[in-house]
Amino acid sequence: MKPSRQFRSFGYMCICLLLMVAALGCQATTAKSPPPVTQVPATSGVLRVGISPNMPPLIYRQDDQIVGLEAEFAEGLARHLGRRLELVEVDWDNQIPYLEKGRTDIIMSGMSITDLRRIRIAFCTPYAKTGQMALIRREDIQRFKSGYYSLVEIPAIGAVRDTTGDIFIRSRFPDTRKMFYNSLDDGVRALMRRKIDVLMHDAPAVMLAAARFENHLAPVPKMFTNEYLAWGVRKDNAELLGEANNFIGIIKKSGRLKEMVNRWIPFVER
Repeated sequence: MKPSRQFRSFGYMCICLLLMVAALGCQATTAKSPPPVTQVPATSGVLRVGISPNMPPLIYRQDDQIVGLEAEFAEGLARHLGRRLELVEVDWDNQIPYLEKGRTDIIMSGMSITDLRRIRIAFCTPYAKTGQMALIRREDIQRFKSGYYSLVEIPAIGAVRDTTGDIFIRSRFPDTRKMFYNSLDDGVRALMRRKIDVLMHDAPAVMLAAARFENHLAPVPKMFTNEYLAWGVRKDNAELLGEANNFIGIIKKSGRLKEMVNRWIPFVER
C-alpha cells in the first residue's frame, strides 16, 4: 500500500531535519578540532644535522671530509644522544626552512642568534661570543686604523648574502655601494680584485681568510657587533633542545668546550 501524500511530505521533512542536524554537528566538531600538525618522519635512531660547509673554521669541506668546530660538536652530540650522525648539506638560506619542515633535526653551522631567527626557531645555550669583523687589503691597514669611523667614507663594501654581515652593512652603510656574494670565497676574490674595499663577515671566518692570504689581506682588529653562536632546533622539539643544552653543560663543566673553541677560534669569548 502506498503511503499517503501527507505522510510522504512529513517523512521528507523529517529526513531534511535530520540532515540539517547532522551537518550542524559536523560543523561544530570541525570548529573544535585542533589545527593539523605537520608530520615529521620518525628518526629516533638518527641525528640529522643541517650544515652549510662553506664557513671555515666552523664548518667546511677539506678534501672529501667535513671538518671544523661544528663537525666536532655534531659528533659529540650524536654520541651523547646515542644516535647515528647524518650531516645534511643545506644552502645557507634554506637552513631554517629545512628545519621547520622536519628535513633536519638541528642546525649546527655557525648560526648566530638574532631576534628575527628567534621568531621561527629555538636556540640552544650559546657556545661562543663573536661578531662582525672587516677584512681589508693589507696595503690599506693605515687607511682603516681608526676602526669603524674609517669605514664610513669607503666607496664599496661587501658581505655574504643572508648573513648577519648582510644585515649589518645594509643598516649601517646606507649610502655606500654594497655588493653581496654567494660565499665567503667569492667575497675574498672580489676584495683582492679591488671590486670592493672592505668585506664584512663573521670574525672567525675573517681571521682565517686573513691567515690564508696574509701577504695580501688583513683584519681590522675590532668586532663591530656582539653576537652569540648557537645551534637551532624546532620550537616544538623541547626534548632535543633540553638534551643539547645538557650536552653543552657537560662539556663546559669538563673544560672540553673551552679546549675545542680555543683550538678552532682562539680569539672569541666562551
